[in-house]
Amino acid sequence: MKAQGRSLELFFIDGNPEGMQTAEVFNWTGHVLYFPRTQIVHALQRSAARHTGVYVLLGEGEVGMRAYIGEGEDVAERIKSHDAQKDFWTHAVLITTQANNLHKAHVKYLEARLIEEATKIRRVPLENNNTPSRPGLSEAARANMEEFLETLFIVLPALRIDMFLDRARPKAPVALTAADNIEPQTGADSIMFRLSAPRVGLAAQALLINGEFVVLAGSLARDHWAGVDYATYKKLYDELANTGVLVAESGHCVFSEPYAFASPSAAAAVILGRAANGTLEWKTEDGRSYKEWEAGTLSSLPEEDE
Repeated sequence: MKAQGRSLELFFIDGNPEGMQTAEVFNWTGHVLYFPRTQIVHALQRSAARHTGVYVLLGEGEVGMRAYIGEGEDVAERIKSHDAQKDFWTHAVLITTQANNLHKAHVKYLEARLIEEATKIRRVPLENNNTPSRPGLSEAARANMEEFLETLFIVLPALRIDMFLDRARPKAPVALTAADNIEPQTGADSIMFRLSAPRVGLAAQALLINGEFVVLAGSLARDHWAGVDYATYKKLYDELANTGVLVAESGHCVFSEPYAFASPSAAAAVILGRAANGTLEWKTEDGRSYKEWEAGTLSSLPEEDE
């Protein structure tokens, strides 16, 4: 079945996009409250904060963002204890339900699954000292919790929380390995692009698949960031190196798995180790730049009848 669009309601409680926010989805029982630590007093006075649920504490560490995932039958009370015990966090997200109908086993399950996903994706290191096991739930309850999580993973990136956003892509059904020299698919679903920097021994391949720019496993990237330290994509380069997507090997780095970038420029910057215009660096099999290919594709679209 084709995926359907979803409607998300974000509410800026004090009218400030950097302040407290709630997020809800039509026909979803969940309720998400996001707030900076500076607003903890006001946030924990809200009724949803007294519900049973799970929470994520977020903050910057020496090597980037880190997080702590927990659960509680009264989330506000748990956050109060962390306010005294944990110094690193600057923002928190509380995940409950509008009707407060989660019970202890539910939130234990959600906590375990969130920790599993964060550990698997490796975007943000966790402050948790242990990995809890999933509690025993009925088959129906497990299905309900997985459906709850499916929607939650749509909501959180809208709040700029991307630690559960998995940009690694499986190798099947497309052979997503650069070393395979696969034939490009030129249909509407995917097209092959190549980036070459022979002076520094770099070569990479990428597929544009369903709107995602996926660099293939086996593609070569620079073994260090050569651009300015404050560049936008340096943090992304460091993240991929720290999480094992980029693996140092013989004077360069190799993509250990296919990885979906938000744009051709983000992919080019990580590969070249500096800021780059990906729309010019990436080329099709016939030598056109991404920019030229895109312009040609747009010009071939049929005009809409007035």
